Amino acid sequence: MLGRLHETVGARASGRSGSRPIGKLAGRGMLLLTLLAIGCQPKRPPPPRLLVDGLPVSGDLGFAQAKGFKACFNEDAMHMRCRRHDVMFLGQGPFEAAVDLLGGYGQSGFDQLTLWHASDNEEVYKILVSLAKMGWHYCYTGDGDRGDQAIFTHQGEQVRISMDISYWAKRRLRVIPNWNKSGLSENCIPEKSLLRFGADVAKAARR
Repeated sequence: MLGRLHETVGARASGRSGSRPIGKLAGRGMLLLTLLAIGCQPKRPPPPRLLVDGLPVSGDLGFAQAKGFKACFNEDAMHMRCRRHDVMFLGQGPFEAAVDLLGGYGQSGFDQLTLWHASDNEEVYKILVSLAKMGWHYCYTGDGDRGDQAIFTHQGEQVRISMDISYWAKRRLRVIPNWNKSGLSENCIPEKSLLRFGADVAKAARR
């Protein structure tokens, strides 16, 4: 009895115009969703290519893949992420790295690079030590509920480097072109010491 019921339901679905095979209805639904997704795809061209310490910070899909970011997958119909493992940055690492592209096919490119460590949040602090030794300065946002950031800048550089510092955050570090204004805050408090990242980090920066 249960077998027959499953067979009957699987074969046909009732509607106003009579019975239609569910397979056909599902196929038409998928086609409609595909057409809608295609119609909603972004039209903007990729941003200019920018390379920092051998890693792509902005550009197109081909540029990212040429630099080793070949593990690509769709996060949804409008976004693609391409990853690379064992990345070195400013003499530190290895880290995980990713670029996030706009468009289901990555056609509108990416405008920042994300770095993190798979198992130890504090490993990215070594990058902050490298930045401090090279004369980079930072300020921090402190609203507490908006993804607080430590933002490192250096005069004459084409990028800024921003790291999550919220208590519960995974220590994600992003390299962002200066023309990309996302995440900037007028309420960014200058700080000279790296003590907020630990005494060992502050001491290493002074060596």
